[in-house]
Amino acid sequence: GDKQTKFTGDFDAFLSSIKDAREGKNLPQGYVPQTVYWLVSGNKFIGRVSIRHTLNHHLLMLGGHIGYAIRPTERKKGYGSLALRLALQKAEELGIEKALVACTKDNIASRKIIEKNGGIKEDERITDDGITMLRFWVPTNSL
Repeated sequence: GDKQTKFTGDFDAFLSSIKDAREGKNLPQGYVPQTVYWLVSGNKFIGRVSIRHTLNHHLLMLGGHIGYAIRPTERKKGYGSLALRLALQKAEELGIEKALVACTKDNIASRKIIEKNGGIKEDERITDDGITMLRFWVPTNSL
């Protein structure tokens, strides 16, 4: 997960780190401002999505504007597609016209989610640890 907003047992500190990240405060070296949203149903946590407001070199090469994760017990229920669709709307509000979204080459489910939301594959890049990432550009205003 995202090191900046990782829960370490202190919920108030966790929420404060999420707020700081959104406002661009107290960012670790190499991090950019981001907004984190939670997908919930009632009081049940389904997943989260992070929208990076800008791209630094690393995010442009491998990470992208949007990252999302769905709780394993809630996968294959359409939540990933919903999370990305909602994130694209929020990205548009931030002035992002096309969002870069990446996934590992072997993550077929995520690739389908990105393509379902209008993602056009630009290329493949290999991480320092040899993982092949697929990079897609997704228009934020096509919804």
